[in-house]
Amino acid sequence: MKKYLSIILLTAIFAGGCESDTERMKEYAVHGIDLSHHQEKVNWDAIAHQEIKFAFVKASEGRRSQDSLYCLNWQEMKRVGIVRGAYHFFHASTDPADQAQNFIRAADLQYGDLPPVLDIEDNEDLPREMVVQNMKTWIALIELEYSVRPIIYTHYKFYNKFIAGEFDKYPIWIAKYGGEAPRLGSAQWAFWQYGNRGHMEGINGFVDFNVFRGSLDELQKLCLSGSMLSGLKSRTASRTLLK
Repeated sequence: MKKYLSIILLTAIFAGGCESDTERMKEYAVHGIDLSHHQEKVNWDAIAHQEIKFAFVKASEGRRSQDSLYCLNWQEMKRVGIVRGAYHFFHASTDPADQAQNFIRAADLQYGDLPPVLDIEDNEDLPREMVVQNMKTWIALIELEYSVRPIIYTHYKFYNKFIAGEFDKYPIWIAKYGGEAPRLGSAQWAFWQYGNRGHMEGINGFVDFNVFRGSLDELQKLCLSGSMLSGLKSRTASRTLLK
């Protein structure tokens, strides 16, 4: 019997893999998640009742791709009162102007939403100078459109190699898994994705866990204001008249 129990125990250990589930970090006050169509349809009512204050969802990727569940997630987050953020998955080797237009077409940013997010994780074998220039082009076009500095999301290794010293004035959302908070030199992170194996009621499978560096009031101050959006409406009307 002991032999069979040992075999069962070892099987369970190896089936679980080496990674452990991500636990919520109780020392931070403002918690969030991020997701895309990969999580399939989620129950936002259940999520909102678990002290989730903000969420980032994928809106677009590359030149043409748009997330199939963005619109549903976007509407549901507003309905349940979660602060919303939309991100664009950036391809370093694809025309940044086309990518900026793809995000603008896909996203429906409104008063109280977080600034647009540039998600970049791979240089795609391009030299640093070209990666930085392409990022700057996308960011400049998005700043022109929304009158706000975008948030930059990346992982620790990419940040140190491509972003440090180039984008210090922009809010940084950094992926670094584990219990030790990221250190970004002269810059400070605004959002920290500290694990990718979180479990929540309302979501099947894993979800990324994040925290905001400040208070809920400070998070809301980071969001789009009425003056920003009035400028956006004026520019949209101008483009429509010129067509």
